[in-house]
Amino acid sequence: MDITSILNGYDTSNLTVGVLGGHSALDVSHGAKQFGFHTVCIAREGREKTFEKYYKTNGERGCIDSVIVKKGFDGVLDEDVQEKLRKMNTIFVHNRYFWVYFDDFSQVENNFNVPIFGSRTLLKIEERDQPYNQYHLLQDAGIRTPKIFAKPEDIDRLCLVKAAEADRSYERAFFLVKSKDDWEKKGSALEAAGKVAANWRQATIEEFIVGAPVNFNYFYSPLTGELELMGTDTRRQTNLDGFLRMTCDQQEQALKEVPMKMIETGHIACTVKESILEKAFDMGEKFVAQCKKLPKDLDPSGKGMIGPFALQGAVVAEEGREDIVIFDVSFRIPGSPGVRATPYSGYLHGEPMSVGERIGLEIKSAVEQGRLEEIVT
Repeated sequence: MDITSILNGYDTSNLTVGVLGGHSALDVSHGAKQFGFHTVCIAREGREKTFEKYYKTNGERGCIDSVIVKKGFDGVLDEDVQEKLRKMNTIFVHNRYFWVYFDDFSQVENNFNVPIFGSRTLLKIEERDQPYNQYHLLQDAGIRTPKIFAKPEDIDRLCLVKAAEADRSYERAFFLVKSKDDWEKKGSALEAAGKVAANWRQATIEEFIVGAPVNFNYFYSPLTGELELMGTDTRRQTNLDGFLRMTCDQQEQALKEVPMKMIETGHIACTVKESILEKAFDMGEKFVAQCKKLPKDLDPSGKGMIGPFALQGAVVAEEGREDIVIFDVSFRIPGSPGVRATPYSGYLHGEPMSVGERIGLEIKSAVEQGRLEEIVT
């Protein structure tokens, strides 16, 4: 695949921004429309009405210009779809769906012959089962993370086992343990009950950190060489949030009948104290710098981080001071359009800006400067 030759065949005065129909599709499409781009959405059959009906472009309203409906999201790899996308001069903005809904992500890396905004190869580093994954990168970058225990025999404190759900491997079924025996007992019981995946013994065992959960959402521009903090948010999880609204006696009674789950269902915009902003920027800059050092087998483009990413963790209090501990990394746009409701992008750009709008601005700037190739892979 030669992205350069594909771009050379594009009419850059008539670009289309493409998305998969979910996660952050509306955020990206709305942002693209603000900067004069057309939009196209690859929707999954049975979930297409959001894009074909409710947010379809109609005069000045809506943000989805074209919809391609496929039986599954992996239909985006069909040659007729790719050809259509190229004819539309499409720059595709990928998201978490690219990993979750594809059996073999290498097909996206190698066989999706459409320019992707951002890095098409770094996304897999999010997965904890990769030989080099987000834990290695965070450690190499010098960013604080919870202590990781290589084997259950080493557990010497309260830990979180990051197991996957039995039915949906991409959803969380985390559980707490305090020893090897506790790990075996709880994990086996949850597996027998059909609540965790059978491979839970391979799940990461991580020191349990108590703090205020915060996701730090960034944007790195190769055009300017600058890191921006787009906003901060925290998660809504079902049915955890429901339990948290109960009194202790209600929780105790409800847990006997209703198992607690931690399925991410949304986000809430939140802010952080100005005194920790420098820590947040320092983390982001370390992350970007480390991505630039990745070897060719992980980043054949050599471009490192492009555009949006997130460092997700908690603000902890220790001996009268606060620190940030990172649990998770997103190497692409997080599915949290509410970050626009935080003030940080407005402090820089004059008005609050969504991540989708920031992507639209970056693409427009790259076109105007003749540097489109620098922001795609």
